[in-house]
Amino acid sequence: MPDIVKILPADVSNKIAAGEVVQRPSSVLKELLENSIDAKSSKITIIIKNAGKNLIQVIDDGQGMSKNDMHSSFIKHATSKINNIDDIFSINSMGFRGEALAAISSVSMIEMSSSKINENDGYYIEINGGDIISEKELNINEGTSIKVQNLFFNVPARRNFLKSDFVELKHIINVFNNIAISHNEIEFTFINNDEEIFYLKKESLKKRIISIFGEKIRENLIPIDEDTQIANLHGFILKPEFAKKSRSNQYIFVNNRSVKSQFINHSIFSSFDGLLRDGYYPGYFLFINIDPSKIDVNVHPNKTEIKFDDDQNLYSIINSAVKHCLGIYQVSPVLDFEKDPSMDISYSQVKSDPKIPSVEIDSDFNPFQIFNDEKLGDLFSEKSTENIESDFENTVKEFTKIFQIFNKFIVSASTSSLIIINQNLAHQRILYEGFLKSMFESSTDSQKLVFPIQINLSKQQLSMFNKIDSEFKSLGFQFELEENLLKITSVPNQLKNNSVEEIIDDILDNDNDFNESNSLSHSDFFAKALSKSSSIKSGEKLNPNEQEFLVNQLFSCKEPNLSPYNKQIFITLSKSDIENIF
Repeated sequence: MPDIVKILPADVSNKIAAGEVVQRPSSVLKELLENSIDAKSSKITIIIKNAGKNLIQVIDDGQGMSKNDMHSSFIKHATSKINNIDDIFSINSMGFRGEALAAISSVSMIEMSSSKINENDGYYIEINGGDIISEKELNINEGTSIKVQNLFFNVPARRNFLKSDFVELKHIINVFNNIAISHNEIEFTFINNDEEIFYLKKESLKKRIISIFGEKIRENLIPIDEDTQIANLHGFILKPEFAKKSRSNQYIFVNNRSVKSQFINHSIFSSFDGLLRDGYYPGYFLFINIDPSKIDVNVHPNKTEIKFDDDQNLYSIINSAVKHCLGIYQVSPVLDFEKDPSMDISYSQVKSDPKIPSVEIDSDFNPFQIFNDEKLGDLFSEKSTENIESDFENTVKEFTKIFQIFNKFIVSASTSSLIIINQNLAHQRILYEGFLKSMFESSTDSQKLVFPIQINLSKQQLSMFNKIDSEFKSLGFQFELEENLLKITSVPNQLKNNSVEEIIDDILDNDNDFNESNSLSHSDFFAKALSKSSSIKSGEKLNPNEQEFLVNQLFSCKEPNLSPYNKQIFITLSKSDIENIF
């Protein structure tokens, strides 16, 4: 019987391995930037075209490579970062596995040119699908330039799995943000489709964060600085009022390497206990410096996962350091986030002396003459008793018709069934259909703001806004945009004035594109995002009129069963269902 176990050809095994290292264009950018950082570059330029699908180019002024080094760098497991297995447990460089360039070159077309410091001549090499096409000597400046073109050109199935340009660009910007924040000593230029998106000069960590996320983040940054025997912590925590519904402002760096860690996230989140509203996440830029021998970064080829030798003590250190940081800056819990401002004591009242209440006495008052015999007779008459019983029955009937439980669900009863409605999902459906109708019928009602709302947009938010600005206008938003400053002068009547900024911020920080949210168009995507952000939240108490209005509006919708994101809005319990429970 013939043998069935075969050794795969090198080109096949490289393409398979590339799936772990090169998941999307942002993965390529991450590996190239880490190589530039390891080459001790002081200036790095990134050029992107078509969200990295057609071109990712990184130019640096680092140490450069010789001809032989360039050839070797595209061989799998060739690296200059380690020499033996012991070096794995004392990693100080960004890269070390020697897989990235081999994997990238097997699924793309690469052009690389490089020149070492103090050498006049450089070298150029061109590789297609892992095969060298051409090479020659060049007279170029010190440093390295590498172009990665037509990613996955020879693996069309992988290319088809890539998302829209907008989604892929968001992943690329996220990778860039991680690298730029953790290496503020490097000057970065980021160009997308011939337009300069970022120019970041060498600056302090705080200025680097502000340069990326905008001026509005400046006043919300709380510095953290804690040195212990296990690890040293520094960076910034964002004030609780700057918390978002997404985790977009959460950055963790271990020895300047961007990592993902659930236990660190949980440690920081628990430090904010009592400071955050439900559904909101804290923001932070936390740097952890720790002995490399106490961590293991060789967990996954993308090097974003990490294991700690003493994670329990590190958890406690991070938790207490964040609490201490918040305490120093007098960030205290607020029990009622929706408190009525009218209940606050004014400054003038605080400074004034309390007045003694006056007492008026009616000298003719006689408690025994409140009811005369005739009134007492009327009060306890058969007719009066019937009225009382009738009023009580009507009250009970009205109360049992519709009511709210747990400030989350609305219960409506009929003669044959019980309906339990999720108020948040129901309001999402109502708003969603209303927004779509307004956009397609151009029947928007907007209100002029006395004081325009000004929002400083980050580069990523600006990119998102430019994609859906026409939908903003069709709903009744009126605005002016000057560079990255959005000035809103009118808003739709459906929105509360005091939540407009938060709603817009939430939409522009949305992690999904309309292709990922099963939306039919930008309008549909925008209507979904806006309805989710501006809907009544779980935990919000509604009066009986609001409850009844919500139920009536829901069942007048075209699709009352499902929310815009296809979640079930209500359940129905028939009389027999309830009887079967007992």
